[in-house]
Amino acid sequence: MSTPRSMLSTRGRVLPFTEKERTEEEAGTLESSLLQLIEDNRRSSLQLREKTDRSRKEAIRHAARTADLLVKAVNGGVEECFVNEKRIEAEIRSLAVTVARFGKQTDQWLAATHAVNSAVKEIGDFENWMKTMEFDCKKITAAIRNIHEDH
Repeated sequence: MSTPRSMLSTRGRVLPFTEKERTEEEAGTLESSLLQLIEDNRRSSLQLREKTDRSRKEAIRHAARTADLLVKAVNGGVEECFVNEKRIEAEIRSLAVTVARFGKQTDQWLAATHAVNSAVKEIGDFENWMKTMEFDCKKITAAIRNIHEDH
């Protein structure tokens, strides 16, 4: 049985030397293309990872900055409240001292006013006593005159 040449070439094809070289070149080109694709993929993955890391670090910096600003804003308000509270407490203490001083002064004025009123009353009482004495003296003098006139 003889096989036609076309069959041999499809089953176990024996290529001439130049075709063999071309297939090896194509395989090398294909391998180098695959290697190039792998290298490009690795490089783009690395760039993407670096970009992601930079973005993550930048986001963390921005979040930290925002948190710092919020804390400063809140602390500033709280600090201002404490400063105002201290100022108000100092003012309250000062007003309490002033009120106590005015209370003492008012008590002194009331005591002085009471003393003046007592003195005025005593003067009034003395004047009344004097008037009473004068009236009594006049009565006694009139009674004595009447007695002398009768004798």
